[in-house]
Amino acid sequence: MYNKNWTKEEENYLEEKWGIVSVPSLAKKLNRTENAIVVRAQRLGLGQFLMGGEYVTFNQLTRAFNNTSASYQLTSWVKNRGFPVHTKRVRNNSFRVVYLHEFWKWAEENRSFLDFSKLEPYALGEEPSWVQEQRAKDFEAFRLQRKDPWTVLEDDKLRYLLSQHKYGYAELSDILRRSAGAIQRRITDLKIKERPVKADNYGASAAWSEQDFTILADGIRNGDSYTLIGKKIGKSEKAVRGKVYFVYLTENADKVRKMLGEHEWGYGAPEPTVKQAVHLSRTRTETKAALTDLVTVLRMRMNDLGYDPYWQRFMCQNWDSVQGCAAGCTECDTCTEFVRIKPQYCARCGGTFYERKENRFCETCRTARKKQAQRKWCRMNNPAGR
Repeated sequence: MYNKNWTKEEENYLEEKWGIVSVPSLAKKLNRTENAIVVRAQRLGLGQFLMGGEYVTFNQLTRAFNNTSASYQLTSWVKNRGFPVHTKRVRNNSFRVVYLHEFWKWAEENRSFLDFSKLEPYALGEEPSWVQEQRAKDFEAFRLQRKDPWTVLEDDKLRYLLSQHKYGYAELSDILRRSAGAIQRRITDLKIKERPVKADNYGASAAWSEQDFTILADGIRNGDSYTLIGKKIGKSEKAVRGKVYFVYLTENADKVRKMLGEHEWGYGAPEPTVKQAVHLSRTRTETKAALTDLVTVLRMRMNDLGYDPYWQRFMCQNWDSVQGCAAGCTECDTCTEFVRIKPQYCARCGGTFYERKENRFCETCRTARKKQAQRKWCRMNNPAGR
């Protein structure tokens, strides 16, 4: 038998748990129907269920940052940066919700990625002490470098400045109030042939002092933008980004902050992969020498195997370029374990190809499909003229 009248204790419990405890649990606790719980909450002016707890919906959070596409945040925030999002069920509907204490913890770790100048003060309720300082830095960063769409007037100004052949990325960034990366992308989008003047990366003026590295490390720890750090050091944003990547193999300031911690510049820097080491000036020579030595060792190994006169090995499924014959044979003329490589048929071009590993596409079509995917990505993410 359900109670007819609501007691003061029941209403207090409903007000306290509304938005925190699910509607079915409230109904079971108060011995009432779910509809009765919802109706009473409306009469008490408790608002929507999802507005009553210590969380907001994922869509509300993205709108607070002036982002209209939640699908972008699902990829950029949730998938790529581990944003904590939960699913909450209200009667017959499910919603993505974000607990505010989890959001603020994640936001502090990704403060360089987020733009707090777009978030109105206290739009999400009480804020941690560091948010106000970071919001001021983001406003300062926007003052130095705009992030809104380019105008026709700016495009014409960019063309004129490039035609003078006397401005580098640092000067163009100061004049146009755009980042070096934004200017570089815009030049590509507009298909402008002229390029900024190359900076002088040699001499005493280009050298980095210990004080410069200290300012760089402190700036990253404090959530300063690369533009602001460059102003303090007296170098361009492009130079700062290059130095960060040179040491930490990433320009992501949030990742660098985790690796750096409270230590001096260079602490926690990862070891480069072979592909990265070939392109880094500090490891290029050593890596190329090591690769040359490796090729020499492999050639010696091939000579030690003694299979050079036997051309049949290239047609045998059991042949391995490093280990030699997988069947244990010492020479091919009397081998009884010969297995001819089976022909495969490309699903794209229909041609016949021979490879030891099973593939759906031949090597030519694999390369073509990769290039096709790259072109599609460029069209989707960098439309012409925008």
